Amino acid sequence: MLTGHLPFQGHDRKDTMTQILKAKLTMPHFLSPEAQSLLRALFKRNAANRLGSGPEGSEDIKRHSFFASIDFNRLLNKEISPPFKPAVTTIDSTLYFDPEFTKRTPKDSPAVPPSATAHELFRGFSFVSPSVVDEKKDEKKIRTIPTAKTHPITNDYVLKEEIGTGTFSVVRRCIMKTTKREFAVKIIKKSVCDPSEEVDILLRHGHHPHIVKLFDVYEDESCVNLVLEYCRGGEMLDRILSKRTFTEREAAASMVNLASAICYLHTNQVAHRDLKPSNIMYASNSGESESLRIIDFGFAKQSRAENGMLMTPCYTAQFVAPEVLKRQGYDRSCDVWSLGVLLYAMLSGQTPFAMGPDDPADEILKRVGEGRVTMEGKPWMDISDSAKDLVRKLLDVDTSRRPTAKQILQHPWITHRNSLPANVIVNNVYSVESVKGALEQTYRALTTTSSVSLRPVNASALAKRRLTQLPKLGICSS
Repeated sequence: MLTGHLPFQGHDRKDTMTQILKAKLTMPHFLSPEAQSLLRALFKRNAANRLGSGPEGSEDIKRHSFFASIDFNRLLNKEISPPFKPAVTTIDSTLYFDPEFTKRTPKDSPAVPPSATAHELFRGFSFVSPSVVDEKKDEKKIRTIPTAKTHPITNDYVLKEEIGTGTFSVVRRCIMKTTKREFAVKIIKKSVCDPSEEVDILLRHGHHPHIVKLFDVYEDESCVNLVLEYCRGGEMLDRILSKRTFTEREAAASMVNLASAICYLHTNQVAHRDLKPSNIMYASNSGESESLRIIDFGFAKQSRAENGMLMTPCYTAQFVAPEVLKRQGYDRSCDVWSLGVLLYAMLSGQTPFAMGPDDPADEILKRVGEGRVTMEGKPWMDISDSAKDLVRKLLDVDTSRRPTAKQILQHPWITHRNSLPANVIVNNVYSVESVKGALEQTYRALTTTSSVSLRPVNASALAKRRLTQLPKLGICSS
């Protein structure tokens, strides 16, 4: 507003991100000293030092010398005339207003005399008694998905057997009554989970060939039902570990499709955050890598600015605080790490950090934290060095050294996949059940917070240090 251009604008996206993280800010000389002081205070790289981050919040900003000429009490009471007013001449002038405001029930009606065009004047407005408004404040919100159908799903679909369960949901096979086509319906309890983010992500990005498609949404008082593409081919890892003719070339074909889907999501500011084996399935019984689908976006997250606005790759990056960029990078590197775990299992028939479903969580976390990945012995003897290199990079404990999804697609093992060895990988070292159990235990250890065990006060490190100091001070402990 003050300069007519953005504060951080590099030659490309990477350059822009670097400027934000390093807080490289060029201050125009034509700005007043007060304006320059305000901008520098707002663009502090450390969020804790940023103006307005203290206990008094926005009051600190309002007290800045830049706003010295403004009486905020008079401004709040609308006693100050604005310097300019937007020209609103037609009904369509509100087209670009934020829906957050245009959907609100007006507190009062415009005091304009009715005329022949009164119906136009009050279009979109309605009177609601204050008593009704007060009652509604106490009511529990029923609708969470504005576009959802409200009639029972059983009007349109026949629900069949249960085919899967999640943390907050149950999945059943269903058949559309009119077409007899099979779908999967994910039934989510609203009391334990808000599915609006998952629905939004699937509606925006379900057109990607390797992301499960959302066809319909139904909502009632207790549940949201998502009608999804039916993945009849089962879980990817089940098929691969059960095959006796799986090759490294096939593993690369599967990985390129998964990495392309993750690259697409990350480019559009979405992190899946739950890429475990049960969430990667085949849409068809053929088991071809082209039918791979990433499912279950219940833990997925879209990047948003502090005002709740969705961040798109081409626009909002310039408005992102450094700490938000770092958090996004962490979420995305977790997706890449999960791809590394899957690739390790595909190539070896083993798991990188857990030996079985009964491994203690503490031991698994210790191995993950140390980055201990073994690629020796019979399963890895016939695996190419290029594949091993990619696995090591994907499972690197240092997230800054871990490749992005886009860099995975540029790795030689992917780009030269047609020339990879066609010999069969010996991956039947463990049973499918034990491998899947070990992988599930790995993800469970990473997502479960261990409870703190209470111990006697004298068992703490501080108490022990003080006890060792007592003899030096001539004090006897009792």
